[in-house]
Amino acid sequence: MTPSDWPLELVVADTVALTAEIRSLRLKAIDGGPLPAFSAGAHLTFQVDLGGGATLPGAMETSRPGERCYSLVNSTDQSDYYEIAVKLETAGSGGSRFMHALRPGDRIRTTLPKNDFPLHHDPHEAILIAGGIGITPILSMTAELGKRSAAFRLHYASRSPETMAYRARITQLCGERGHLYFDYGDPSQGMPLAEVIGQPAMNRHLYVCGPRPLLDAVIATARALQWPPSHVHFELFGAPVAQTGNRPCRVVLQRSGLTLDVPAGKSILDAMIDAGTDPLFDCRRGECSVCAVRVLSGTPEHRDYALSDDDREHLMCVCVSRAQEGELVLDA
Repeated sequence: MTPSDWPLELVVADTVALTAEIRSLRLKAIDGGPLPAFSAGAHLTFQVDLGGGATLPGAMETSRPGERCYSLVNSTDQSDYYEIAVKLETAGSGGSRFMHALRPGDRIRTTLPKNDFPLHHDPHEAILIAGGIGITPILSMTAELGKRSAAFRLHYASRSPETMAYRARITQLCGERGHLYFDYGDPSQGMPLAEVIGQPAMNRHLYVCGPRPLLDAVIATARALQWPPSHVHFELFGAPVAQTGNRPCRVVLQRSGLTLDVPAGKSILDAMIDAGTDPLFDCRRGECSVCAVRVLSGTPEHRDYALSDDDREHLMCVCVSRAQEGELVLDA
């Protein structure tokens, strides 16, 4: 991204440790003025340094630029600040460590707010499901639904009370409509999804944000209960990681005349970028289908959430999907 892609320069006004791993940051405009408006479910993309901690004047650290997305937590009518929360990923590539190292007075550049996970515009009953740090966009939605006097229920799961962020705020916003679940490391003690989701209806919409296992389970349960896909809204929190059992695969890009040997820990999309091609992409999580490429031969292992069954007969999302076996030939 170029400097013009980072139109906002914000200053860290405050940071608070919510749990041992999760820290909230309150960000304000440099001049203290109002910030661009956003809608519930929106996020900011931050310019981060993956070389270590926050880059301070005179520092001699090795800088490796990157970007990370974090959802806005606060209510949409609080225009003088943005609030985000970041979980420290010790095995990650450094983005969360950079964010955790920020202190009051530090500055950081961001994009304008963008919303890929909006509330449905018509009046409806909302079922909100969050896991772990996925609570952040759901909290903003909860505040917005409260302002609308809309019917909603919030279901939030974490390993233990000590690892659950924003418990007090949930109680304040939701009262008896907020339901908390702790499995203490035993998935069988987790959220009873079929009971929580319930039967579909024209005026009911389901929203879920959290780690991939929760997302997969909620979508599968909603499908089994015959919820229409248009009433199931989701956001996968965090970038995808290599799944256990990933195998290297060979991908032939027919139009480019390239053959790529893609290692288990790399996506086909990243291999295409490293090879000097210029593929279209956006979310990198299999949610938007911007990166979808026509499959000329071979059998993909589809891991996206965007393509229909008919689409999957001839397309694959190269940001997350791989080859089931053998070689893939793509129209790229």
